[in-house]
Amino acid sequence: MKTSFWVIFLLCFIFTSCESNLKDVQNIYKTTFVPSGEADSINLKYTDSGRVKTKLQSLKMLDYSTAKNPFVEFPKGVLVTLYDQNNRTTTIHSDKAYSYKRTQIIDLQGNVRIVSHDGKVLQTNQLYFDQKNEWFFTEDFFKFIDNNGSYVEGKGIDFSKDFKIFNMQNNRGEINNID
Repeated sequence: MKTSFWVIFLLCFIFTSCESNLKDVQNIYKTTFVPSGEADSINLKYTDSGRVKTKLQSLKMLDYSTAKNPFVEFPKGVLVTLYDQNNRTTTIHSDKAYSYKRTQIIDLQGNVRIVSHDGKVLQTNQLYFDQKNEWFFTEDFFKFIDNNGSYVEGKGIDFSKDFKIFNMQNNRGEINNID
C-alpha cells in the first residue's frame, strides 16, 4: 500500500512540474512585436527645392522598420497638410494611420476627413493612399461634399490626389448649381 501511494505521489509531482516547464517552453517560441523606434508629438515637414510640400503632425509614431514587412504606425492619429504649386492647402485627418514602406501604401483609419483648399470634403472610415501613383481608394462607405452643397455618397471610390478624377462603384447624390 505504501509503495502505490509513493508511485501516485511521484507521478502527480512529475505531471505538475512538466506542465510548468511546458508553459515555459511555449513562451520561448512566442515572438515579441515591439517598435524599433518611437516618437511623441512629431511635426515633420517635407520640402522640395526650398518649398514645403507636405507637413505631417501626430501625437505618437511607432517605427517597425525591423519587421518582416516594415511599417510606421500612428496610433493617435495624423494630420497631414498638402501644399500645391500655388501654396493652397489640402488637409487629411484620421484617428489612426499606417505607412507601409515596401508597398508605399498609407492606410488611414477612423473618421478619415479630407478638406481641399476650395472647400471640397471627403469623409469615410478607412481610406488608402498609393504614394507611387498619388491615388486614393476605399471599399468603405464615403461621402463627398463640394463647396456648393452638392454631395455624392456610396460604397467604394477611388480618385486622384487633386480630386479631378473620380471612379465610383455604387453611389447616389444631389447636385446643386450646375455651371
